[in-house]
Amino acid sequence: MKKTILITFFGLLLLTLTSFSVHKFYVALYQVNYAPDKKMLQLTTRIFVDDLNAAVGKKYSKKINLGSDNETVEDVTLLKKYFSEKFYIKVNGQTKPIHFLSKEMEGDVLICYLSMKEIQKINTLEIYNAVITEGNSEQQNIMHFNVSGVKNTLLFTESSSKGVLKY
Repeated sequence: MKKTILITFFGLLLLTLTSFSVHKFYVALYQVNYAPDKKMLQLTTRIFVDDLNAAVGKKYSKKINLGSDNETVEDVTLLKKYFSEKFYIKVNGQTKPIHFLSKEMEGDVLICYLSMKEIQKINTLEIYNAVITEGNSEQQNIMHFNVSGVKNTLLFTESSSKGVLKY
């Protein structure tokens, strides 16, 4: 009797473990810090490079190789263009340019460093973030903000690509 129960238990356990497929996470993280002494917003993005390559490639109908040995100058140019179309921040109702500073790979994540300059004071931030979310209902972009010691977090998805913070 015990042997039958054990065989049944381990059989169900094996069936359960093998019946689930590996689920990939579609998440990008953004950190936005206000540096009042430098009068600038400092932005860091962490995005899975394969998802970013697919999104940029689909947008511009071209194979993109960001983060690989096959990366080209054109790939980086298209990345910058993609960011400018899919991501912006209005400070106090005014859109300011986001400057792409650099990028680096960490495992399978592309880290991008950006900045917005000439920001005297922040009263409101209006954020549009549709990076990878358009056409990918599973993608989530989580943005953490630290402005004058006040911390906030916003979540952007395919159905929610805009957010507002008031200070």
